[in-house]
Amino acid sequence: MFRRILVAVDPSPTRHSAVRLAGEMARLTGAKVRVLHVAPSTATIAAVVSLEDDAEAKAVLDEAVTRLRDEGVDAEGTVANALTTQIATTISSAAEEWQADLVVLSPHHRGSLEALFNPRVSDAVAHTSRTAVLLAPETEQTPGTDRP
Repeated sequence: MFRRILVAVDPSPTRHSAVRLAGEMARLTGAKVRVLHVAPSTATIAAVVSLEDDAEAKAVLDEAVTRLRDEGVDAEGTVANALTTQIATTISSAAEEWQADLVVLSPHHRGSLEALFNPRVSDAVAHTSRTAVLLAPETEQTPGTDRP
């Protein structure tokens, strides 16, 4: 089944759902989890500009790794840097390099017009990855209930 799960997180609140789901899958299968946070940057005519500072990126990563470890999951994490246009390929490449059996992502829902001009990372990963992709629901369930 799953031995290596890569969960990609970003600073949005939807990351909690992806981490929770990755942790549940890991506990069910005995898998190891690698948390990946891609710190985005954008290119201008004169320079590449980071959209998130190193401390913010590390905080997002550390929060996810700590949560998984607190739940008894064998977890590690890494931060990668990429242009916003390369986030999906960075996630897919990281999954392949780590030989992940599963990638867990949280989709960001957009209207069809916005998605046309700004494709979702989750869609791009699902279409380019050679690894199974699991999309976590956007809302995190309250422990012990069936409701958000």
